[in-house]
Order: sequence, then structure tokens, then C-alpha cells
Amino acid sequence: MRFNRPTFAAHRGRSGGRRTSPVFAAAAVAAALALTATACGPSENNAGDKPSAPAASQSADGKITVPDDLKERLKEHGIDLEKWKNGEWKNWDKDKWLREAKDFVNPIIEDLWDPDRMRDAEQPDKPVEEEDISGDEGVTDPTPKVVEAKAVSTPYHDNAAEAGKVFFDGPEGSMVCSATVIKDPKNPGKSNMVWTAGHCVHAGKEGGWYRNIAFVPSYNNGGKPTAELENTPKEQIAPFGVWWGDWAQTSDQWISQGAATGGQGAPYDFAVLHVTPEKGSSGKSLEETVGSALPVEFNAPAAPKISSMTATGYPAAPPYDGQKLFQCEDKPGRLSIKANEPTMYRIGCTMTGGSSGGGWVAAGQDGKPALVSNTSIGPVTAGWLAGPRLGVEAKGVFDAVSKKFAGR
Repeated sequence: MRFNRPTFAAHRGRSGGRRTSPVFAAAAVAAALALTATACGPSENNAGDKPSAPAASQSADGKITVPDDLKERLKEHGIDLEKWKNGEWKNWDKDKWLREAKDFVNPIIEDLWDPDRMRDAEQPDKPVEEEDISGDEGVTDPTPKVVEAKAVSTPYHDNAAEAGKVFFDGPEGSMVCSATVIKDPKNPGKSNMVWTAGHCVHAGKEGGWYRNIAFVPSYNNGGKPTAELENTPKEQIAPFGVWWGDWAQTSDQWISQGAATGGQGAPYDFAVLHVTPEKGSSGKSLEETVGSALPVEFNAPAAPKISSMTATGYPAAPPYDGQKLFQCEDKPGRLSIKANEPTMYRIGCTMTGGSSGGGWVAAGQDGKPALVSNTSIGPVTAGWLAGPRLGVEAKGVFDAVSKKFAGR
């Protein structure tokens, strides 16, 4: 393993957080639901916001160098990059598991995410505890009928080019989520932006930023069985490379409220990653590399006005193993967790943990496919998934990341 090209990220809904979105429905679920954020791994959660240090610079050979003053400022927070590369990132002492946006650091550790480590990042070691979500069910639609997830035809790149898998480390081990390549209006045709769930980059109210966050588009593109992956070269498992997050942003609501159970913070459980290639710049953006990106549709219609949504992801909890891409298509219904928070979309789907962050696609205002939500929560027993309705907070997060990297 070789340490190469440190990159840095920070964020916390500076443009999107701390604003109150309209209440699309005022009711909650009158039932005892075992809701869990649907990331997979020994634990899970999300990403933040504003920069605290000057950006690293890129040299002519594509390598990223870290200014001396930035190294010193990191040391003030107890982060020595040389020690970090040699395993200091594994120190999850509370004093070092930094939760403020300015303290998010994600240096590239080249080849950390090798095929074995990617394959072994799986589901939680124990089931999530149940929590009650009680309230007025007036605007929560009946539980949807179960929709069996269907395997995406291979190669995945031909049928869901924007989809991929997110890998990250938490205090209890390696974890996985799903994500989608999205368009960047400030860099048309050359986006390096990825949409996922907030709990895939930050632990919410109980913790801080996750580490070693990376995105792999079209993971296991050929859909090989798990048994065959042990001898499959990285070029086939990650045919479009490994892209490390050099910036991430989520809502203030997720950081202050988010939890793995009970649905807390779920209506604001979204995040945007800006990524950079692990192996150095080829001159091509992520969008150019995969050949596609989806636009994000903010303030999409309420659920009754949408005829169909398709959720895509890499479910990793049983009966799935996280190595293959699946989709569920259904007409969305409504799920309201708290009366004073936006109502979420909900569809029938058997996908499990690991599908978190995966994009929900519907027809946009122009009739073409657009990302309108992402997988956030579902019951421990599976059967349905819920995702946030993307409003002003989500647009603020998106706009802040796009603006920060405008023209580069």
C-alpha cells in the first residue's frame, strides 16, 4: 500500500442547511417500525460542509501536493499525514473522530480499496434495534406491496452507467453504500459530482465523518458471482477506476439529528461527494470517464403525481451479498415521520442494507430521466424503502459543491 496525493474535504450544508423546508405533509407513521438507515457495514452514516483550509494544489504530473501551512493546521487538529498514512486513520478516539465540517479529512491512500477489501465491506454484525415512530398517519399512505428487486443486466455500464458503489471506514470496520454520478451545471459535460445518502459519509448526531470515502462506478461490471471475485483483477471489479472524495457535503439536519434507527434525520438524509481519481489525473472527469451523468430534479412532484420511480443499488445484507446491482420500480407513496418535517417518498422494494444512497430516478420536467431522491431508510425486515423529497436544503448542498469546483 502506498500513500499518494492527499485530498481534503469539508462541508455541512452551508448553503442548504439551517433553512426550513416547506412541510409537504403533516403527519407521522402510527406504527412500530424497525427503521434503519440502509448503509451496510459494522456501522453507518454521513457528510458535511465548509472549508477550513486552502486547497491542495496539483502539479504538472497530475499529483496533488499539500502546502506546508495546511499540514501544520492539520497537526493542530491532531492529524499528522505521515502517521495517518501508516494507520493513524484507524484511531477512532472520540477526540480524533472529528465531527465539524472544518475537520473533515480524506487523504488518498492508494490501493487501500483493493478487491479483497471492497468485497469484504458488508452488512452490520448485528440487527438494528427497533424503535417506535408514532403519530398521525393522515398523509402516510398504506404500506406498499412488496416489489422484488431485479438484477440489472450486465454489463452494468450498458444499463445503469451512472450507478456505483461507495466504500468507507467507520469505528467498527469497512462499510458500503450506493451512489449516482450526477451532472454539474458549473462543469457541463465534465462533472466530478456523486449523489449519495448523508449517512454514507457522516455518523449523524452520535459521531463524525467517516474515513477513506471512495466511489467505484459500475462496480463488478460483469456481475460475477462472489466466488469468482476472489481471483478477479481490480481492473474488472473497478473498470472505471476508484475515485476518492475530495469534498463532501450534507445537511445540517442530518449532522445534528441523524441516527441509524428510528428514522431520525431521514427526510434530510442526502449528500454530495466531489471526487478525484485515485491514480492521478488522466485529464478526464468522472462524467467523461463513465460516459453519463444524471440531472438532479429538485422539488419534484408529490408522490401521487409520479407514475413510476426506479431505485438502483448494491444491497449487501442477506439475502444479498453486495456484489451485484439491483433495481426496484414502483409507483411511489408517501411516508411522514414527523409532522414538522418533509414527507418522504416510499416504494415497495426488497433491497436491503448497502442500497443506501442509490439513486431514485423518475421522468423530469423535460420527460427525460432525472434523479429525484435516494435510498435512505427501510424496515429491518425489508419490503419497502423510503427516500427524501429533495427541496431547498438539498439544492443548497448541491449548489455549494458545484460552485466550489466551478471551472475545475
